Amino acid sequence: MPAPTPPRNQPKRRRLLALPAVCPCEGIAPEPLLASLVSLTADVASRRAGDASAFPVLRRGTRQAVRLAGLLLAFLEEIQDAAATLSHSAVVGLTELHVAMQKMRFLLTDCARRGARLWVLVNAELIASELRLCLGSVAAAMDVLPTCIVGASVESGELGRLVSDQAWRAMVRPDAGDKLAVRSVRSIMDTFKRGVAPEADDVMRVLRRIRVESWFQCSEEIAFLDGELSARFDAGDENSTEVVLINSLMAFLVYCRVVLFDHIDSKQSDATAVRPATCPEWIRPEALQCPITLELMSNPVTVSTGQTYDRASITRWMKAGCRTCPVTGEKLRTVDLVPNASLCGIIERMLLSNGVSLPETSSKQRHGDADSSAATFSPAAAGAARLAVSYIVAQFATGSTEERRKATCEARKLSKHSMFYRALFVEANAVPWLLCLLSCMDASVQDNAVASLLNLSKHPGGRTALVEAGGIGLVVDIVNVGAKAETQQNAVAILFYLSSNAEYAEEIGRFPEAIPTLVRLIKEGAHRGRKNAMVSLYGLLQSPSNHAKAVAAGAVVVLAGLLSSDRDGDVACDTVSLLARIAEQPAGSQAVLARAGLVARLVEFLAASSSRSGKDHCVGLLVMLCRHGGEKVVALLGRMPGLMGSLHSLVADGSPATCKKARSLISMIHRHYELTRPSSPPVPLPVPTPDAGDRYVRLVL
Repeated sequence: MPAPTPPRNQPKRRRLLALPAVCPCEGIAPEPLLASLVSLTADVASRRAGDASAFPVLRRGTRQAVRLAGLLLAFLEEIQDAAATLSHSAVVGLTELHVAMQKMRFLLTDCARRGARLWVLVNAELIASELRLCLGSVAAAMDVLPTCIVGASVESGELGRLVSDQAWRAMVRPDAGDKLAVRSVRSIMDTFKRGVAPEADDVMRVLRRIRVESWFQCSEEIAFLDGELSARFDAGDENSTEVVLINSLMAFLVYCRVVLFDHIDSKQSDATAVRPATCPEWIRPEALQCPITLELMSNPVTVSTGQTYDRASITRWMKAGCRTCPVTGEKLRTVDLVPNASLCGIIERMLLSNGVSLPETSSKQRHGDADSSAATFSPAAAGAARLAVSYIVAQFATGSTEERRKATCEARKLSKHSMFYRALFVEANAVPWLLCLLSCMDASVQDNAVASLLNLSKHPGGRTALVEAGGIGLVVDIVNVGAKAETQQNAVAILFYLSSNAEYAEEIGRFPEAIPTLVRLIKEGAHRGRKNAMVSLYGLLQSPSNHAKAVAAGAVVVLAGLLSSDRDGDVACDTVSLLARIAEQPAGSQAVLARAGLVARLVEFLAASSSRSGKDHCVGLLVMLCRHGGEKVVALLGRMPGLMGSLHSLVADGSPATCKKARSLISMIHRHYELTRPSSPPVPLPVPTPDAGDRYVRLVL
C-alpha cells in the first residue's frame, strides 16, 4: 500500500517568526467567526506565560500578551449569546481580532519553541516589535466594535474597555536580562574572533538565560539552527548576512556543547547510533521503510506511480538508467520527485517521541547541497570551531575512557556535518589519534572513532593523513574484528574512499587479508556491509595487481552465487559490474568462464534487467570474455537463445557506449560464423525485433 502522497504544490513548513495569518473569508456568518475566535483566544490564553522555562526570553512581554488574551476571552464569552444579532461592522471588528490573535499565537509559539531559544534571544527586538503591533491591532479592533455589542451588558462593557486600555498601554520590549545576554553573546563572538577561549562563567550566563542546561538541549538548539540554515540555502540566500549569523551561533553552541557539558545526558542515545523507534499503531512499520534499501526513510519522496522512496535511493536507481518504478514495475512518466511532507512529519514525530532525531544529513538532502563552507563561516564562527576541535583532539590524547567516549561522539557528529569541520580535524592532526583509539576496548569509542575516520576519509587531506600514519592495516583489522557490525561496515567504507587513489588501492592490496576479507563480506555480510564491500573491491581492482588476488580469494565464485539468488535486483547490477571489472584481465575472464553456467546467467540477466547501467556492464563483460576466451566463447554465445535479440535491442535503444559494445559483440559472432561456414553451417540467427526496425539495418548490416 503506497504511503500518503501530498499534493504537488503543498505549502512549505512555516519558518520561525513568519506570521502567515489567514483572514476569514468575506461574508462569513457571525456565529462560526465568533466561535473560531473564542477557540483561538482560549488557546493563546492557556499558554504558561508565568513559567520562565516556557518563555525564557521576553518574559514580561509574553506575560502581558497572555494576560490580555485572558481578558479578551472573557469578553468574547460574554457576547457569545448575541452572535446571531451581530452587525456587519461587528463582523469586521471581529475579523481584525481574529487576524491579530493568529499572529499573536504564532509569536508565542515561536517564543516557547524548544531548540529555538538562542535564535529568539538574538531576535528579541524584532519579536517585541511584532508583539506590539499585534496588541495595537487588538486595541484598534476593540475600538471599532459597535457600542451595542461592547455595551450589551455591564460586564461586557467593563471587559471591553479594560482590553482596549491594556492593549494600548502595553509596553512590550526585551527584558533587561535579554539585553545583557545579547551583549554577552556579542562579546563572546569577539573573543572567538581573536582565537581566545571565553570565560566559562560568561558563556554559562547566556545559556542559563535561555534555559539550555544540558548536552541534549544544546544539540536541539544546533539542530534547529541547522534547519534554518538549510532553509536559507533552499531559498537561494546562501550569501545573506543571516546565514553568517546562523553559522556563528551554531559554532558558539558547538563550542558550548563540546567544552561545557562533560557528559551526554540520557535523553540522547549514543552519538549517531540508531535506536529502535516504535511506530504508531495506525500506520504499518513497512510504510516508513524505503522499498529499495528497507531502511527508515529520512527524506521520503513520491514518484509518478504514487510509490514513496527515500530520495537518495530512488535517485541512485534513476541515475543507473532505470526508468521504471521498483515496486510496481510501471514506467515512470516523469523523473520529478515530490517531497512527501506528510510521511516525513510522521517519521520525525515518531523518532522524537522515542528520543531519536533524524540523521543530520537529512536537512541537507531535503534542500540540496547546503554544506556549510568556509565562505559562510565568519571569523568568530571559524575561531569557535577551531577551539572546539582542538579541545576534542586533546581529549583523544589525555582523556579518560568516558571523556574519550564523548570526544569521539562529538568528532563523529562534527566531521559528518560539513567539509569545513573535516578540514579542521585534519589540520588539528586528529587522524593519528583516532587510529590509536581503534584498539580501545570500549565498543562506543571504537565505533565512533571508525565513523569519524570514515567522515575524514572523504577529505583528500584526511585520506593522505590516514595512509601516512600507517592506518590501512589498522582499518583492515577492524573489518575483521570490529566490536560492532556497524563498525566493520564503516571500516569497509573507509577502504572504498581510499581506493579512489590508485596508489592507495595498490597499497591496500598488499595486505594479505584485505581482499579475502572483502570477498567474505560480499558472501556473508548484511545488505549495507555487502554493498560497501562490493564498491570497495571494485575500487581496488583499478590496480591490475589486485585482479589475481581477487580471483584467488574466490570472488568469482561468490559473485556467481549472488547472481543466481538475485537475478534482476540492485545487488545483481553491482555483481555484474564487479564481474566486468574482474574480467578486464585475462585471468579474471578465465575464472568467469570456468564457473559452470555463469555465462548463461549473464545472458539471462541481459535479457531481464531493467537497469541501463547493468546492461552496459553485462554486454561489456561478454565482450571481454570473447576477447580473452577466443572463438570457443564466441561460438558458445552464438548458441545462446535470446542473446541476439537482446543485443539488437541495445543497438536500437541503448546508450552510445552500450550500442558500441553490442555492435562489437554482434560483429564477433557474425565473423565467427563466416569463418567457420565451410566446415559447419551457421546457426540461423533470430530475426531482429520489430521495434529495432530500420535502425538495426542501418547500424548493423
